[in-house]
Amino acid sequence: MTPKVANASDSSTALIDANPDRKKLWLAALMPPMYSVAIFPIALGTAIAFAETGKVDWKVLLTFLAAAILILGWENLSNDVFDAETGIDENEPTSLVNLTGNKALIFWLGNLCLALGIAGILAIAWWQQDLTVLGIILLCCGLGYIYHGPPFRLGYQGLGEILCFFSFGPLAVSAAYYSQTQAWSGMGAIASLILGISTSLILFCSHFHQVEDDLAAGKRSPVVRLGTRRAAQLLPWLSGMMFGLAVIFGILQVLPVWTLLILISLPTAISLCRHATQYHDQPDRVRNCKFFAVSLHFWSSVLLCGGFVLAGLF
Repeated sequence: MTPKVANASDSSTALIDANPDRKKLWLAALMPPMYSVAIFPIALGTAIAFAETGKVDWKVLLTFLAAAILILGWENLSNDVFDAETGIDENEPTSLVNLTGNKALIFWLGNLCLALGIAGILAIAWWQQDLTVLGIILLCCGLGYIYHGPPFRLGYQGLGEILCFFSFGPLAVSAAYYSQTQAWSGMGAIASLILGISTSLILFCSHFHQVEDDLAAGKRSPVVRLGTRRAAQLLPWLSGMMFGLAVIFGILQVLPVWTLLILISLPTAISLCRHATQYHDQPDRVRNCKFFAVSLHFWSSVLLCGGFVLAGLF
């Protein structure tokens, strides 16, 4: 399918003229911190495999990381394209379609990223003579497409966070673990729930500042459905689930005690909840809420992965 270009250049010109700092716009559009979302499922699955086996296949790990980053690049680029088709990003200055004024270019760059990413997964499947990891990643890509791609656009029905949870949590972590061991892990399944929640929080928090645009485009995100106040009040419960799972299964010794290091990231969760509660109805102030969520995701993931590595070492 070739996307239809519709008024992208006109809207992007107005947006860019309104903000002369193009370097900052491009940096925000490319979203380099967001690629931790691709890195940590692979890192966590590998760290769990190391904790259980004491070994890491570095060739598989590095190939998987590169493939995951490329596939997330496709996800982000195609998301901009499909959002441009619905007009939901008309007032979004950091949309790559708006910045370039060339929807077709972004569409095909995204497809190139997808092809290269899948090629990396195919290489792993070839080395191991096992198609399991390829099947899981293709399922993740399918969930990514139905999240924002026509005719599904399930993200517009408020289901994006659920799809995100499974794609970047249980499925991706299981694929990474399997790529190292050609087996499955109950401990990995539990740890992947924590990562899935922290990843979904990023998507959840990205909706606070664009409620009006979402409503205009017919997108019923969870924040639109709940309202910004109730959505902000839900954040402590969602982030609390992450730490609650770690504490419960750490105390029960289902997870290594080292994984309780994740509690060090608790202040970042508190900052996120306070920021959203204070500015939930002020789009200009709450716009950076998702970066608070990225910070929570980053530090909690580093500490969780580190806990498994320490468990493997000691």
